[in-house]
Amino acid sequence: MLNYIWAVLIFLGFISAVFYDSVDTATSKYRNGTPIQCVVSLDSNQSTEQKLEVLLDSTTLSKHFGTKISSNLKGEILLTPEILKKESSILFSIPDDADGIVKEIAKASGKEKDITATVLINKIDGEKVSAIVTLESVSLKKIKELTNAAISYAGTAVEIALGLVGIMAMWLGIMKIAEAAGVINYIAVALKPVTKRLFPDVPHDHPAIGSIIMNVSANFLGLSNAATPFGLKAMEELDKLNPEKGTATNAMCTFLAINTAGMTLIPATAIAIRAAAGSTQPAVIIGTSLFASACATTAGLIAVKTLEKFSLNREEGLKFLKTVGKKAIFVVPVLALIIYLFVSGTVNISSLGIDTGSLKSVIDIFSALAIPLIIFTFVLMGLIKKVKVYETFIEGAKDGFNVALKIIPYLVAMLVAIGIFRASGGMDILVWSLSPITNLVGMPAEALPMALMRPLSGSGSIAIMTEIIKTHGPDSLLGLMVSTFFGSTETTFYVLAVYFGSVSIKRTRHALPAGLIADVVGLLAAVFIVRLLFG
Repeated sequence: MLNYIWAVLIFLGFISAVFYDSVDTATSKYRNGTPIQCVVSLDSNQSTEQKLEVLLDSTTLSKHFGTKISSNLKGEILLTPEILKKESSILFSIPDDADGIVKEIAKASGKEKDITATVLINKIDGEKVSAIVTLESVSLKKIKELTNAAISYAGTAVEIALGLVGIMAMWLGIMKIAEAAGVINYIAVALKPVTKRLFPDVPHDHPAIGSIIMNVSANFLGLSNAATPFGLKAMEELDKLNPEKGTATNAMCTFLAINTAGMTLIPATAIAIRAAAGSTQPAVIIGTSLFASACATTAGLIAVKTLEKFSLNREEGLKFLKTVGKKAIFVVPVLALIIYLFVSGTVNISSLGIDTGSLKSVIDIFSALAIPLIIFTFVLMGLIKKVKVYETFIEGAKDGFNVALKIIPYLVAMLVAIGIFRASGGMDILVWSLSPITNLVGMPAEALPMALMRPLSGSGSIAIMTEIIKTHGPDSLLGLMVSTFFGSTETTFYVLAVYFGSVSIKRTRHALPAGLIADVVGLLAAVFIVRLLFG
């Protein structure tokens, strides 16, 4: 399925770019070749040189392009005897507050800070000069942006992969010490009842179980730097049990479903952005994010296990759905009652004798100490078990570089497709087409770009979230909703590309559908809980 998704992103990106460029040409959006009549001031100074100051004010520009433009364009040209009735080049500086079509023209030329044009002097009358200005032509804007995005994202993919080398080396070295000291085995035995149900095909004492547990724990605490190396190590160990190399196993699909659900206790990035924007309660999204991500994780696990059964035969799949349905009859009402009690205010954390400020402080301290404590504990256990900790660390760290290099082709492929889709304007078309559906579930149209971008790109979703928070306010309904989106979902396509790429998996089976189901449920749960609490 990933093959089709990848091809569709590129195909839709190209079609969208051609569509937008065709519309721009048909409507003459940039008025290519159309002159602008203006009056130019003659600036005489004490030197022998005289300069013409060309001003295209916002009113003139608005009339020329047929749309509101709030910024002026200024440029200078040297006055010479040969300038009359002869076209000369001029450079207009773009003000920092420029917006709309002016900014688009500058960006299309690749300069962004200025626009080139030609000026034709018709008449000089004292200090007033009559002139005609023709701005640079703009054509195939979206196609050019698509090309630049493909090249840029390919470079970004390599930077991301190489940036993982140091982190990978450190954590794989630490994991090797923990493995040699038997720590991973202790953790696996302690959580055997849970892991046996989730990963029945993996022996409870296999190293993969320990890596999976460490990965999920790091993700839950918001320690992404530690989670990725643990996750890649888990995939490497799971691949050792894989009888059909290049094809994802059931255990791999389940592990990826848990990861793409993105269950996190502390959505640190979203909280930091909210705090920087002046939120009075930046950490208020901890509860909403936890609720939405819990729903996403539950949906992801049900989806992956159901699809797993259906991949064997239809009867097994239907039987599994019936079993889940019977259990849900008892579990769902209890969960609904608990949610209602908290949401309605009948029960809250304060009434239980828990101070929210103290709770947040404890969580913050624990998150800060988590990584140092993990390293210290694993090394200490290694020394107690008489493990040669330095040599063992070096042995494990050597794999970090190889793993990082191995994921580069997969990461380049996925990020280039995403970059093409984003730059082409395909996202705008998708937002327009899905708006009727999202309106039915109560998702504001302004939040839809964030919902669609989150599974595709971490940096892209951060940019959209920041812009929405800046425009509407961090404590507005929309600001709370997009913050919860970020804190309760994950960059599904990036996770699949990195994790499957690390073990050269080409046939991903039902991992992507399960991950997307988790994303959709997480987003809907976020809309529900935010509207319920703050709407």
